[in-house]
Amino acid sequence: MTTPPPLTDRIALTFRRARAQPEALFLHEQAIQEIEDRLGMVNKTFTDPAVVTDFPRTWAGLLPDAKVVPASDTLGLDVQAHDLVVHGMTLHWANDPVGQLVQCRRALRPDGLFISAAFGGQTLQELRACLGQAEAEVTGGMSPRVAPMGELRDMGGLLQRAGFALPVADAVPLTVSYRDAWALMRELRAMGEANALEARLRKPTSRAVLDLAAQLYQDHFNDGAGRVLATFELIFLTGWAPDDSQQKPLRPGSAQQRLADALNTDETKLRN
Repeated sequence: MTTPPPLTDRIALTFRRARAQPEALFLHEQAIQEIEDRLGMVNKTFTDPAVVTDFPRTWAGLLPDAKVVPASDTLGLDVQAHDLVVHGMTLHWANDPVGQLVQCRRALRPDGLFISAAFGGQTLQELRACLGQAEAEVTGGMSPRVAPMGELRDMGGLLQRAGFALPVADAVPLTVSYRDAWALMRELRAMGEANALEARLRKPTSRAVLDLAAQLYQDHFNDGAGRVLATFELIFLTGWAPDDSQQKPLRPGSAQQRLADALNTDETKLRN
């Protein structure tokens, strides 16, 4: 049985993260605000939190006393050492997303909370379309350029596969405008989100491909005032380490009242 090739070149990703600029991490700040709102709705005090992220300075203010570890393939978290684990904007680059979640669940004590923020499948859909069309027209082929980020339904399924109880997945779509496609691509580098795929093209992209992609972007994804629009989708995953104290679904057939009675309506049998 052969091991599948990794999705992400971790060395390249580390290099790109190291060159990220703080002023370009506004999407991390948005994710932190969303997580703060979610934690504020939880009626529980957390005493041993941990944060998994490649941007420790940016995420330091969320939980000042938290243990912070990088999002490597093997997380530096001890078993059942924490009552809260936050996975901060790195899951979309994971070679094994389920493995990341399983490690986080094992690091939680029973009834501990897990929250993740990551880019979702709608992110940069405009740029992907323009680069793909431009490269196909100029070179006759296509190379991987944007990480294959998961859709909301698929990401929610990862929580169940990892053994979390009470799983919830939701998305926050954001639209950001830029002067042109070149400004967007420069900001992606400043975010530390430039192409780090293992199967990426290992030589510079031709100017003809980039020029055509920028023109396609301007033609098809502009705001009518000369600026181009880019979609970013933040997906948030929430789950709990299983515990006997948590609410459980009722056994099928155990209901004490008919739905028709609760709705004050007549019950109609379905035809075969």
